[in-house]
Amino acid sequence: MNAAQVSAFQANGGVAPGVMATVLVGFVFAVLLLWGAWAIRTAYVGWAENRINQRQFLGVVVRFLAIYLVLTFFLLS
Repeated sequence: MNAAQVSAFQANGGVAPGVMATVLVGFVFAVLLLWGAWAIRTAYVGWAENRINQRQFLGVVVRFLAIYLVLTFFLLS
């Protein structure tokens, strides 16, 4: 963004664009971690009560880790 765009964004939004980007990325990761904790906990309860097998439980964990790594790569690089 050029200087006029940055000053317009800051005047209308009250914060710098870099700060807003940091807040949005932080929000995305907070939601992702909350969802991941819920998904892994739910899968663990299912595994502990023998409703899913160990392979399915590990599948949930691996999928969460893959999503986390992909989002980390795209949002933080």
